[in-house]
Amino acid sequence: MSVDGGTGVRRLKSEADEPGWEVDPDDDWGVAVIATVGRQVKLRREAVGMRATDFGTAVGYGEDLVYKIEGGKRIPRPEFLDRADEVLRAGGLLSAMKEDVAKVRYPKKVRELAKLEAQAVELQLYDPLNIHGLLQTPEYARGLLLMRRPAYSQDEVERMVAGRMARKSVFERDPAPEMGFVLEEWTLRRPLGGRTRLRAQLEHLLAVAHMRHVELQVMPMDREEHAGLAGGIEVLKFADGTAVGRSLAVANGRPVTERKQLHILELRYGIIRAQAFTPRESRAFIEQLLGET
Repeated sequence: MSVDGGTGVRRLKSEADEPGWEVDPDDDWGVAVIATVGRQVKLRREAVGMRATDFGTAVGYGEDLVYKIEGGKRIPRPEFLDRADEVLRAGGLLSAMKEDVAKVRYPKKVRELAKLEAQAVELQLYDPLNIHGLLQTPEYARGLLLMRRPAYSQDEVERMVAGRMARKSVFERDPAPEMGFVLEEWTLRRPLGGRTRLRAQLEHLLAVAHMRHVELQVMPMDREEHAGLAGGIEVLKFADGTAVGRSLAVANGRPVTERKQLHILELRYGIIRAQAFTPRESRAFIEQLLGET
């Protein structure tokens, strides 16, 4: 669709221009947030006596897409909310909703995990297949996601990258949680997405490894004993003494909170750490890999 914008023909955005921004119907909180935002946009538009067609023209959206957003069927982009706030003279009300709307973009399970990580006082993390998501640079994460088969759409990739990067705020907390990572040597050697991305990723790992509240260790490939062959481990501990853990080797990967199951995970993690390079040796090893990349 196009209109005469005064200085020429201007094309209005349609659903085809913004794929992948539908609301997950199983995400109750997300559905409620987007319904509230859409209702506020509609109320503001009607309060100033503007038709959906004219409003769409003003913000650069097609009428059908405006109705979808107002009906809570589409997740509005941040720039739409800023423009709508300006056009409808909402005084910052619509722009202020960007924070909650941004969270809805992330998959429900990512939000739930980020919430737990934000509350944890200690994190013990081991991923045998990839550099852990909390340690990935945006470019490296994007490269990994683009390799998925069947392929994700570009918008799905960007949504997942954004969700993964949002979780990294755990590093910025004050006081910071104690964080331990064990990485497999092969994940640091394989140039997934290209050597340029790998080099930037290794540089990022070195920066993180020097943080006082982070212990980063590398499991070398020449170890004859390895306690992590049954899968990854996540153990998050909280200030009230409770904890939650997850591993494919325990309860088929479902989150567990029972002391016996947590003890198994902590025992395995402790052995893995003992078998890996020390944090100092790991930093030196990553520096060596960086020099070879």
